[in-house]
Amino acid sequence: MSQLMEGKKGLIFGVANKKSIAWAIARSVAREGAQLAFTYQGERLEENVRELANTLHDSLVLPCDVMQEGQVDDVFRKIDAAWGGLDFLAHCVAYANAEDLEGDYVKTKQSGFETALGVSAYSLTLLSRKAMPLLEKKGGGSIVTLTYLGGERVAPRYNVMGVAKAALEASVRYLANDLGPRNIRVNAISAGPINTLAARGIAGFTEILKICREKSPLRRNTEQEEVGDTALFLLSALSRGITGEVIFVDCGYNILAY
Repeated sequence: MSQLMEGKKGLIFGVANKKSIAWAIARSVAREGAQLAFTYQGERLEENVRELANTLHDSLVLPCDVMQEGQVDDVFRKIDAAWGGLDFLAHCVAYANAEDLEGDYVKTKQSGFETALGVSAYSLTLLSRKAMPLLEKKGGGSIVTLTYLGGERVAPRYNVMGVAKAALEASVRYLANDLGPRNIRVNAISAGPINTLAARGIAGFTEILKICREKSPLRRNTEQEEVGDTALFLLSALSRGITGEVIFVDCGYNILAY
């Protein structure tokens, strides 16, 4: 019996450790037969990413800072040389200065704003543009990114990251419109709070988990694997008629008015 992603090749940005949502996505698509390439930023993360990648068959590991266009070009040049094209891309990159996730949003400095918007939102546009020729070589493909409810509503201590996620979601729609004629789909997953290393950097995160667990219709927190499997759906041909959408995977919390 053939696997859902058999023969497909994908590039994943944003794996940091085994609890990363990006890694959950990697495991879901690899389980269905996809061959993967990963990027890492800096020597500090290289060992973790290589160790995880080595658990999968025939994966590639490449250095990349998404704020350095030259490094992004190098990644896609190497992918093209190795594979001759690309079937999908997962963008799981976000960053804001710690000081900009504290206190009031109104205190955000220009430098912090530009950093958060550049890494968390503009990088999707840059990566989509660079991936486009490789996706076209395969007759089209799928791009998925990660967002959060804080891009639609005010979330305590999310601050400039919420603004970045709002820009990211708008980018998804504009990119979907631009790339659709090339048979390239662009969608986002809005995951509920998940206990990742990055999330623990948000003050009061334990309380956020508790509230979502108590109030969400399913009365539990979201799991990495649930996001991974939703990404599998969006990156596969099963979702071939879906683009420009934000899919919530948050145990229903987003439907509530309280």
